[in-house]
Amino acid sequence: MIGHRPVRVVLASASPRRLDVLRQLGLDPEVVPADLDETVHPGEAPAAYVERLARAKADEVAGREAGLIVAGDTIVVADERILAKPESPGQAVEMLVGLSGRVHEVVTAVAVAFEGRRASGLQRTSVGMRAYTAATVRAYVETGEPMDKAGGYGIQGQGAALVDRIEGDYYTVVGLPVALTLTLLDDVGCQFHFTGITAPVYRSSSEREPS
Repeated sequence: MIGHRPVRVVLASASPRRLDVLRQLGLDPEVVPADLDETVHPGEAPAAYVERLARAKADEVAGREAGLIVAGDTIVVADERILAKPESPGQAVEMLVGLSGRVHEVVTAVAVAFEGRRASGLQRTSVGMRAYTAATVRAYVETGEPMDKAGGYGIQGQGAALVDRIEGDYYTVVGLPVALTLTLLDDVGCQFHFTGITAPVYRSSSEREPS
């Protein structure tokens, strides 16, 4: 190895929350959302579904963009059912009323791709909600915040008013677990710095560490 080179970072997601987390880390990724079918396969377990989707997003964008591709997907699981993004305000109200006073699980999968290498993983966090009223839910839904969020709420926004406690990683609920993401970067041969991402430069291809 003779040094390091800067790496272009591409976020394969339109999620402003994931973009905010990467920017919080000092990165400035380009946003290139993936274009794919997010339908759950028959009989597919929630964890298998969310990791498959994250990997598919990374692969789809890696097929047309160079650099380090970072993709993620988040679901809420309650009563063994996947709660994705609500399709209407009425569905958002239904989701949130069903979560009131109960504990559910948030599962976020992250996948990264870099120069032919792939790595993925997932993180789980339990979230306990306050016992709020249907009127509170309707008022929250009227803000518009729930409509692009799994489970119909955003813990980093006004939805924090609905949450009583969490057990696990906060950034998993936001949509991009930081520790997991940095581990996956190492797995594909990239190094995180507070000013950007780098990769090693080798004297020859034979010097490169095996995948």
